[in-house]
Amino acid sequence: MAVKTSKAEKKIAYDAKLCQLLDEYSQILIVAADNVGSNQLQNIRSGLRGDSVVLMGKNTMMKRSIRMHAESTGNNAFLSLIPLLQGNVGLIFTKGDLKEVSEEVAKYKVGAPARVGLVAPIDVVVPPGNTGLDPSQTSFFQVLNIPTKINKGTVEIITPVELIKKGEKVGSSEAALLAKLGIRPFSYGLIVQSVYDNGSVFSPEVLDLTEDDLVEKFAAGVSMVTSLALAISYPTLAAAPHMFINAYKNVLAVAVETEYSYPHAEEVKEYLKDPSKFAVAVAAAAPVDGGAAPAAAKEEEKKDEPAEESDDDLGFGLFD
Repeated sequence: MAVKTSKAEKKIAYDAKLCQLLDEYSQILIVAADNVGSNQLQNIRSGLRGDSVVLMGKNTMMKRSIRMHAESTGNNAFLSLIPLLQGNVGLIFTKGDLKEVSEEVAKYKVGAPARVGLVAPIDVVVPPGNTGLDPSQTSFFQVLNIPTKINKGTVEIITPVELIKKGEKVGSSEAALLAKLGIRPFSYGLIVQSVYDNGSVFSPEVLDLTEDDLVEKFAAGVSMVTSLALAISYPTLAAAPHMFINAYKNVLAVAVETEYSYPHAEEVKEYLKDPSKFAVAVAAAAPVDGGAAPAAAKEEEKKDEPAEESDDDLGFGLFD
């Protein structure tokens, strides 16, 4: 006969297991487990087996175990998990890639019917089409203000109907209609709420960032640093090129307005005295082939022009 373990022994074993996992793993996914059944959870455990461990439990027990681990090891990094343990949540300890583990967890979602009193996680829209129900069910649709018609002896919904909005509770009529139509509008699974990685806690949206997103955000940050540095005249590596250019512009402006000069300023002064020189310089810098093209075009036009017909070609002389 198996000896039944007491509650105290179960708590001690749970504390030991959680503390061991905290020692072995530095990456943790905090997941919401609302409406997740035991069979579904077992499938998730099987799918993650190898480099990840799923641990469920009461929030008070998990918080106590984390505090005990911090006191015994002196590592207070895991204490940042305590504020996240609210509601029906669990922990996934992993040594794999956080994004891949998160995507693997998202695969194990199971469709579920709309039960009375359940808060809808999404909008539920009933599509138009033949319902397969007999005409005696028409009054049922009228109660829910769903436009229908009788087509070939069955009830047909004419237009799409938004039956339940996100955040609303499912009523008995809505639940009965969806059951009659065989619609399972909701799907449930473990949902990643937060990510813990070596002492840092962040949103799961960070896992979806690509290299292009990071480059874009980095460029925006550099731009802000440059703007701030230029505004307060504080030299930074990003602002230095702009500062040198602005300083050169100021020196050049002083040289133009005064008798002080240097080689580059002399050139600018010459252009200001005689703007035609600037036009000549621009024309000289134009591609050499630019003038050859019109000449070639003219030659082609000459070739294409037919030669004038002489009187000799018509068989007549000048005095005939």
